[in-house]
Amino acid sequence: MAGSQDMFDAIVMADERFHGEGYREGYEEGSSLGVMEGRQHGSLQGARIGSEIGCYQGFAFAWKCLLHSCTAEKDSRKMKVLESLIGMIQKFPYDDPTYDKLHEDLDKIRGKFKQVRALVSSCW
Repeated sequence: MAGSQDMFDAIVMADERFHGEGYREGYEEGSSLGVMEGRQHGSLQGARIGSEIGCYQGFAFAWKCLLHSCTAEKDSRKMKVLESLIGMIQKFPYDDPTYDKLHEDLDKIRGKFKQVRALVSSCW
């Protein structure tokens, strides 16, 4: 009777054992796929932000050269705002993805870019 009881327990416990093994295997596979998907998403978002910042930087450097050639009193404000944008871009933490204020700083750069764009649009 004890032998048949052990066999019955083994059959009943097999369901729990297989359920536990399946859960662990699924969790491990899901974790590794999640890491790969997260890296891919992070790389894509990083490339988008880098491209956006690069566009702002190119715009700022081009206008700095254009305004530098015609330094009038009225253009001094434009140059100050432009220098401010360039400074913000240069201080942006490209190498630190864990930077807490990344999106906050990016929003400030976007706002400064809009301000510069509005100021220089009256030039041409």
